[in-house]
Amino acid sequence: MTPETSADPAAPAFTLRRARTSDVAAIKRLVAPLAERRILISKESVAYYEAIQEFRVAEGPDGELIGCGALHVMWEDLAEIRTLAAADTWRGQGVGHALVEQLLQEARDVGVQRVFCLTFEVGFFERHGFEVMADQSGVDPEVYSELLRSHDEGVAEFLDLARVKPNTLGNTRMIRWLHGRARE
Repeated sequence: MTPETSADPAAPAFTLRRARTSDVAAIKRLVAPLAERRILISKESVAYYEAIQEFRVAEGPDGELIGCGALHVMWEDLAEIRTLAAADTWRGQGVGHALVEQLLQEARDVGVQRVFCLTFEVGFFERHGFEVMADQSGVDPEVYSELLRSHDEGVAEFLDLARVKPNTLGNTRMIRWLHGRARE
């Protein structure tokens, strides 16, 4: 991945790269203040290790992790952007934008048609082409029944299952279509 420049030309550049297992503690530190404010859900370390191959991180010029995000494939044509976070000192400097664009490109690369997110940051995701989801009509009944078998909390959030409601109150479910495919 190539170095990115921040939105502020005076600010130092940052780099995006695949996450490594040694990044888990820093990812947890990035997520912690957002979890305290109930913007993100805190996870156990084992969950981050199990999903490390899904994560991309932003690294500041001093090598410090300043952002993270993950792309989780849920089905043949559906993935979720999850655990998107930027350090408070780097917010508004293009870190989240660069991570989302990288994750969307990776979704295209693996053939995903739709990317889902569950967020409080509606305006941010709208600027990246996401739209608020009215319902689940985009998932046909056969796929829905298959997704119900998943133990993944993100899938449960996408399906809007009752068991995840306490964790998702106030969040907005959004979706973006890729590859110029028409909505069904």
